[in-house]
Amino acid sequence: MDMHILQALRSDKHTANFVGIATTNLSSREELINQLRDVSGTARLQPGLRALTDYVGASHYLLARADLVQEAGLDFVVSSDWPFDLVTSLAGTFVGGFARATELEKCMQLFQPTFSILPETADVPDGASRQYCSLLFNVGRSRLALMFLFDDGFILSQERLRDVGLLTAYFASFLQCGGSKSDREFELTERELECLFWIAEGKTSDEIAMILGISRNTINNYITSVMRKTATKTRSEAIAFAVRNNLV
Repeated sequence: MDMHILQALRSDKHTANFVGIATTNLSSREELINQLRDVSGTARLQPGLRALTDYVGASHYLLARADLVQEAGLDFVVSSDWPFDLVTSLAGTFVGGFARATELEKCMQLFQPTFSILPETADVPDGASRQYCSLLFNVGRSRLALMFLFDDGFILSQERLRDVGLLTAYFASFLQCGGSKSDREFELTERELECLFWIAEGKTSDEIAMILGISRNTINNYITSVMRKTATKTRSEAIAFAVRNNLV
């Protein structure tokens, strides 16, 4: 992990520490919960994300549908106050980052957030570090990624980051973030679901081709499409994803 962001000071009284800037007190966990309770009554996502961002001491947030990040365009972005040009320039970086992560790593990111470095070509906001933090969580069948930018030199509390991961998952679940897209069940077709079922049963492509009466190459194309839509890299990961989301 890059030392620009240090994991330290696990006390609830942890404060933000900026190089050359006066120390600023952060809100307590109880204050954050009260803020989220007030915001939840309005059914507005952005004020809640802003409260969570301020609690962890971040400067900017980006909430994305990690299960849709490989689709064209920026449909995977749920809400963000990152500069628009920065988001568009990093779409490919997000795709690559999620594609390289294993299914276990994705599941563990709620408790073990990852830290990545923005490319030198990225135009970051003034004073922001090029390092950003990502944590993943599930809301129903939707997998969401919350990414933070921090001011350069910020000292990050790991305890506050865990609080934010758990509370964001609860808050987003309450507001049913991405509900319309989760209803699409990742746009898996009937044939793709059939192939997913049979690979979960341990069948090979040749065996599935014989069962369904179509060619082996077509079966492989369906399975490749399933892995693309579910952001998995292997058949085993696709099976684990299907079981977790009650698709088989």
